[in-house]
Amino acid sequence: MPPAAAVPPRDAPDPPAPAAGAPGDGGGPWLDPREQGIWRSYLEGTQRLWDHLGAVHEAAAEISLQEYEVLVRLSEADDGGLRMSQLAYVLVHSRSRLTHTVGRMEIRGLVERRASPDDGRGVLCVITDEGRAALERTAPLHVAGVREVLVDVLSPDELDALGAALEKVAARLRG
Repeated sequence: MPPAAAVPPRDAPDPPAPAAGAPGDGGGPWLDPREQGIWRSYLEGTQRLWDHLGAVHEAAAEISLQEYEVLVRLSEADDGGLRMSQLAYVLVHSRSRLTHTVGRMEIRGLVERRASPDDGRGVLCVITDEGRAALERTAPLHVAGVREVLVDVLSPDELDALGAALEKVAARLRG
C-alpha cells in the first residue's frame, strides 16, 4: 500500500487556483482562495457539528441522533405520522437507510409502521407514546448540544445569515 499523503498544516497556504478552463473543471472557474476557505470551513464545521451531536446522543441519550431526527419529524406531523417516502425526503436519507433505522426503532416500540389509509400501498411511520416520551426526555440534551456548538457561538445576525444561506442551497437542490 502506498504511504498516506501528508496533510498540510492548517495555516499552510492553499495552492494557487488554476485558471478557468483548466482540464477537468467542467468549463467553470475553480474556487478562488476565499471560496475554497469558506467551502472547507463549511465541510469541517458541519462534520464536527454532527460528530459532536452524535457523541452527545451516544454518551447520554437513549436514542441516536438519527433516531432523534426521525422522532422530531414524526412529532411535528399531523397525527404523528408520515409516509416512509415523505420521511426519507425530509430527512434527506435513502429509503433503504430509513427502513433500517425505523426497523430498529419499531423493535424498541418508538414507532409503528402501518398501511397508508389513502391508498393501501404506502407505508406510514407513526410515533408511539413511548417514542414521544423518549423524544421529550432527549430533547433538552440535544438542544443544549446545539446551543453549545452553534447557537451560542454565532451572533443573532450570523445565525440568521447561516439559516438564509443554507435554506437557499436546500431550495436549489430540492428543485
